[in-house]
Amino acid sequence: MLMDVTIDTVSPARVHALDHLEQVRRDEAFVDSLTIEDADARTRRQARELVAGVTRQRRWLDFVLGEAYHGDYDSMEHRLREILRLGLYELLFQSTPTHAAVDEYVELAKQALRPGAGNLVNGVLRTIDRDREHIPTPNTGDDAEDLAVRYSHPTWMVRRWLDRYGLEDTTELLRANNQRPMYSVRANSLRTSRAEVAEWLDEHGVVNVDSPYLEDHLRLKRLQTLIEEGLLDDGDVAVQDESAGLIVKLLDPQPGETLIDGCAAPGGKTTHAAARMGGDGTIYAIDRDEQRLERVAEAAETQGVSEMVHTETADLRAWAEQPDPPQADRVLLDVPCTGLGVLAKRADLRWRRSPEDLEEMAALQDELLDAAATLVKPGGLLVYSTCTIEPEENEHRIDDFLARHVEFDLESAEGHVPDEMVSDAGFLTTLPHKHRMDGAFAARLRRVD
Repeated sequence: MLMDVTIDTVSPARVHALDHLEQVRRDEAFVDSLTIEDADARTRRQARELVAGVTRQRRWLDFVLGEAYHGDYDSMEHRLREILRLGLYELLFQSTPTHAAVDEYVELAKQALRPGAGNLVNGVLRTIDRDREHIPTPNTGDDAEDLAVRYSHPTWMVRRWLDRYGLEDTTELLRANNQRPMYSVRANSLRTSRAEVAEWLDEHGVVNVDSPYLEDHLRLKRLQTLIEEGLLDDGDVAVQDESAGLIVKLLDPQPGETLIDGCAAPGGKTTHAAARMGGDGTIYAIDRDEQRLERVAEAAETQGVSEMVHTETADLRAWAEQPDPPQADRVLLDVPCTGLGVLAKRADLRWRRSPEDLEEMAALQDELLDAAATLVKPGGLLVYSTCTIEPEENEHRIDDFLARHVEFDLESAEGHVPDEMVSDAGFLTTLPHKHRMDGAFAARLRRVD
């Protein structure tokens, strides 16, 4: 911690941001799990935005800084590098006036390191700012490498997307991943309506628009006012990405049915399904993470569906092997995945994944699919879903599942979700750069015997 930094001479948000970036590097902490105590809401918000932004743009920032620094940038001490990243991020992405950004980071470097570090920060940042119209661009001759640097992604990801989507769509996807994420909220239909929630948001000055795809969702850029005013505490409104809402719509649970949510935490799809069932039916919410499963129970209680939601801490694979497990009309299997559809919201995730993760996830996903299949009644429905856009975790898993399970047929998503999100094979697919929501995948699998 930077206990030696005098807060009254350096913005507290910038000091906290530097602390958190060092925690992310040193302790492999997740960006969205970091908390700030003893700070007002504005400071916390500013610090979070700085940490997420610098983490997201890290590779591009390092390229620009490396070009401007007269020395071996890769061997620069970590704290100095983080200070330079923060300063450059503000100059390039937050339009902070040069004097404000440079002066504060010079002071931060002096106090957190030594006077000479402040001089270096001053020289590097002012050099880049003075020549910002001529900032160099990557030019290795390798499109994947150049795009990966310019839009701050791992090269292996970009190479895959270029092969699949082409140059134009890949560039748009990279840009979408780097934008401040769009949020959406769901009106709990058991208690309120989207119109009533929109009226509340309007009264509190929260800019919002109706979802073009879901009748109970609204889009908004910030959640802060909802959190501060307690709108999320009474169960009338829940934060849920539209892609997740579309998966529940594809599941189409009906009143009176029995539903199994096989990987339920943190509970957004569980409670949404309960609302679509009109509060009538039985839902078994299964998850092996006890702490995260507690959030499912809390959400069910808050949203008024606790009587129909039964939480059980278990790995679905073991739970399905118990004597006479429940048989369900519908099973939702939202599996663990690489999460490569949610990179806008998960700033650090792009740096935590590797190609090897795809193979590891696929093996787990197959095991969970086989377990889920045993829980579906004859004539019942299994919906497999992910928040990734990689075919190894999506289409390939369904192809292999159908080859192993002749008792299941694939049903098209057509008629359940907007046509523009239905692939040629009949899957639900959403993409950040096309639909302004998380990237996701889902398949309807009907048990036919």
